[in-house]
Amino acid sequence: MSAIQILLLILGYFGVLILISYLTGKEDSNDAFFKANKSAPWYLVAFGMIGASLSGVTFISVPGAVETKQFGYMQVVFGYFFGYLVIAYVLLPIYYRLNLTSIYTYLKDRFGKTSYKTGAIAFLISRTVGAAFRLFLVAKVLQLLIFDQYQIPFTVTVIITIALIWLYTFKGGIKTIIFTDTLQTLFMLISVIVTIIFLASALNLHSIAEVYTNVKDNAMSKVFFFDDVNNAQYFIKSFLAGMFITITMTGLDQDMMQKNLTCKNLKEAQKNMISFSIVLVFVNMLFLALGLMLTQYAKQHGITATKDNLFPTIAMLPEIGIVTSAFFLLGLIAAAYSSADSALTSLTTSFCIDIIELDKKPKPSQKKVRKQVHVLTSVLLVIVIVLFDAIFKDVSVIWELFKAAGYTYGPLLGLFAFGIFTKNQLKDNYVWIIAIIAPIVSYLLNAYSVELLNGYQIGFEILIINGLFTFLGLILIRRKQH
Repeated sequence: MSAIQILLLILGYFGVLILISYLTGKEDSNDAFFKANKSAPWYLVAFGMIGASLSGVTFISVPGAVETKQFGYMQVVFGYFFGYLVIAYVLLPIYYRLNLTSIYTYLKDRFGKTSYKTGAIAFLISRTVGAAFRLFLVAKVLQLLIFDQYQIPFTVTVIITIALIWLYTFKGGIKTIIFTDTLQTLFMLISVIVTIIFLASALNLHSIAEVYTNVKDNAMSKVFFFDDVNNAQYFIKSFLAGMFITITMTGLDQDMMQKNLTCKNLKEAQKNMISFSIVLVFVNMLFLALGLMLTQYAKQHGITATKDNLFPTIAMLPEIGIVTSAFFLLGLIAAAYSSADSALTSLTTSFCIDIIELDKKPKPSQKKVRKQVHVLTSVLLVIVIVLFDAIFKDVSVIWELFKAAGYTYGPLLGLFAFGIFTKNQLKDNYVWIIAIIAPIVSYLLNAYSVELLNGYQIGFEILIINGLFTFLGLILIRRKQH
């Protein structure tokens, strides 16, 4: 595809999103922006959350990892499923009973103001870094495919990227995002299916049954790993990691929970969560099957691209056809923006509710303040992305930075677990100290785990360890019962 074709495709795509924004954002109220007036259909929320839970990183990295990691990622996905059950039947009842707009208000009611602010700040840091990283990848792709050819600086590309998100979220907020996420999820799934159809034809697979047999009988489709407990892909480690990643990065994340809190009542929110979790298992299997077939196609045609470069390289080949290439680009952009747009809205929500406590400000000024925060959050994302480009020229270094953002979820896991499973109160003023020490200790343990733990390699379970350290630290600062 030429740069002009790609540009027209992107403009058309955002034209549709802005139209949706216009239709859904006519009610420019804080209640619509933060909660969608609690009137969102659960099935739309469930379908849209698929796209929001998968980022541009997942869209490219999961298929690219099949050659080296086989289908081992499914062990994590099965853990996701059980994590969603915990969210549906433990966390959502709490959030709905307290009628929360920001889920971190729970910490204020349970422990006090310092715990509340600590939880909110942990989320703000995590989501800012995560959203900026996802958008950085998309901006880099757009820079390479379009803007470099017109000698437009990367900073301008980033500003355009964020401005487009702001344009379709500034009025409707979460109400608009529920509908745009639905469209973006649809584009993602069509992109994967169209590519699989092309690959099936190229690999002489003429039916769904032949595609299934090809995937099932291939050595790369191995799912379960029980052999070596030191291996990062060992089943129990992967399963538990997936479960706790879901509990923290979905259930304790304002971004993901804000969508669930737009449902009419708890029962509908639970239906949304369970149906979404079942569909997500099959969607991830689809991505892995795509990765296997991409690897087969690459070997058959002497293509040397691997890992994250595999899907983009094949998708943009002239012989794959303009339709497949177009859907790949739409899928990639949809994957990135479906997580980034909701991140921008949830960051605005958390800052308004948790940090500046918007509900305590005079009613006439609340909407104006919310809009100002939305603009400032957009500017912050631009600055962080540009800093990524200036400081980290090696994308793999940024990937490490992105993984490090996961450490901030450990304190959230420890705080919420302590609140739900104990009846103790805390010396609230000391909570922030524990929230800083626990991730540092976890990072040091992770860095030296092979030497300290007899060759044991810590994988995703660092999140569980981080939460455990936080929980133990909170025990030390609990108030004595009288």
